[in-house]
Amino acid sequence: MKILFIHQNFPGQFKHLAPALARQGHECVALTLRVDKPVKWQGVQILPYKVQGQPAQNIHPWLHDLDSQTKRGTACFLAARKLKEQGYNPDLILTHHGWGESMYLRDVWPEARMGLYCELYHQAGWPHVNFDPEFPSDTSIQTQRVRMKNINNHLHFDIAQAGISPTRFQADTFPKPFRDKITICHDGIDTRLIRPDPSVTLELNSKAAGRISLSRDDEVITFVNRNLEPYRGYHRFMRALPNLLRERPKARVLIVGGDETSYGTKPPEGQTWKQIFIDEVRGRIPTPHWNRVHFLGKVPYEHFIRLLKLSRVHVYLTYPFVVSWSLLEAMSAGAAIVAADIDPVREVLTHDQTARLVDFFNGDALVSEICALCEDAEERARLGTAARKHLVANYDLNAVCLPEQIAWVNHVMAQDLG
Repeated sequence: MKILFIHQNFPGQFKHLAPALARQGHECVALTLRVDKPVKWQGVQILPYKVQGQPAQNIHPWLHDLDSQTKRGTACFLAARKLKEQGYNPDLILTHHGWGESMYLRDVWPEARMGLYCELYHQAGWPHVNFDPEFPSDTSIQTQRVRMKNINNHLHFDIAQAGISPTRFQADTFPKPFRDKITICHDGIDTRLIRPDPSVTLELNSKAAGRISLSRDDEVITFVNRNLEPYRGYHRFMRALPNLLRERPKARVLIVGGDETSYGTKPPEGQTWKQIFIDEVRGRIPTPHWNRVHFLGKVPYEHFIRLLKLSRVHVYLTYPFVVSWSLLEAMSAGAAIVAADIDPVREVLTHDQTARLVDFFNGDALVSEICALCEDAEERARLGTAARKHLVANYDLNAVCLPEQIAWVNHVMAQDLG
């Protein structure tokens, strides 16, 4: 079977599925912006395409997403048409359609089946909007603005046979009847790679203390975002630090994340959320305590995994949104977790069974739960063991998720073109 992957940052969510299908003997090709020239990767032929043109000027702000999606869709269409002229005709197109790349591909290959990676359908109501009153949106225009953001989704519903979403929370954002075409299956976590390791160590270079070697004997508290921003609870964690550092005088807090904005409200021009909330709390944290806080930025994956294995308590905060891979990776590492008590988190964690869940806005409860787990090695072991057991049973890459993804591919191919 000839399978064409479409992803602006391939492999992205197809990191495991694409090579697995190639190993089965399928002819796998990918179109992406990520490469400048053709390259072979784990049996997949990766081909570049380029987007032409600058962002449109003087258009309605609600149309910026659609303008970008149309440009990407046009560029991908032209690359696809060139492939067709060279004799390439896929049986199946698997696409993360969120950037609009695949919206015109049915015009090139009307006989190909199409499966969508359904990451999110934008919602206008609470808690998807205005969950955090500190960063309010204009609710009088949310419904209209969000309707425009979903145009790309609706353009794909009519040309795709089926979809796949990693969690029920994400799948349930999509409207009927397309929701009924979505299979729920996570991308998968390699639990053989990410597993508890009592002997793990990590070295830090601290400006205040020089080189520091950490092991499981140290009280390490971890907090991880792709970027440090309110949407992932960075502000709530920072505001908890003064009390946390005072209560835990031997703890070291390791914070991973970049300075950009992935989701939600951008900071004021010329500022970063990271520095804004450092400035807010720094005056309440004595320097000796502050020297135990380490901002690591974006770290290599192998260091990130060692950090999770090292963690005594891992903290995960988020608005109601896509659950981060880092949370499931912390579960796989057997970490004791304190997390926000919201729907997408409750889908993977249960309070007092696999984690401690707290109100996103309750900083005192957050500190209390972290401190309680720091004090109780037996409880940490109980929660961490249970979290890993649940993760292995439901999200293991090789035993659960990859077989289900391959079954989904076969399901897509069995659908009528309509």
